[in-house]
Amino acid sequence: MLFVNSSSPAGSDWTSSSYSQSNAGECVEWAPQHAAATGEVLVRDSKTPQAPYLTLTPASFAGLVSLAKGSQSA
Repeated sequence: MLFVNSSSPAGSDWTSSSYSQSNAGECVEWAPQHAAATGEVLVRDSKTPQAPYLTLTPASFAGLVSLAKGSQSA
């Protein structure tokens, strides 16, 4: 399941994904503390933190990570 949200939740600490490429400008951030507290995985583009972010289920987030791992080996 996927939701697009326009306002950042209060108290969310965002962390760069280990699969982000810091020198290529393709950086995805997520909020692990929010995920642990609520079960919702928040994902955003670090280049535009004020832009809307995605709210994913843990299963959807796992699929995103799997996709990122696959594109890294290509």
